[in-house]
Amino acid sequence: MNKPKIYSMANKQDVKRYLGYWFQLGKKVIILNGADNLKPQKVIDGDRYSEEFEACWQKILSPSSGECYLEGTEETISQLLTPDWDIMGCARCFMPIPVKNAGFSSEICPCHNMPNWPNMELPPPRSPIDTKEKIMEIRNRLAMRF
Repeated sequence: MNKPKIYSMANKQDVKRYLGYWFQLGKKVIILNGADNLKPQKVIDGDRYSEEFEACWQKILSPSSGECYLEGTEETISQLLTPDWDIMGCARCFMPIPVKNAGFSSEICPCHNMPNWPNMELPPPRSPIDTKEKIMEIRNRLAMRF
């Protein structure tokens, strides 16, 4: 697995990536004060997030959904979108977790109730990958060597 990534001040893209990773492991987002939940079946579609994931993301951001939070966590998505929070890598499983900038936070990784995670035999969750961009990065690294 990769080293934990540290993002400064959680922004929409960081929170979206955080949810995308956990959706890939089967976690749900609880909405409407616990009355309903969201979990897209398909998270990534090639080099972008799936339409189903994007629809969930828009519903999560909608004020009509009430307070939303990732299953197994205490922090709401609206809290994570404030400057009070960062998204960092869990020391145990390297998955993204929210960490409060100042004060106290639970800092419990959503993996705490997943007995079979981390599983180093499975590919880890990921963000969408722009293959053209990755190929250009590889080409540029190779060009620097020769």
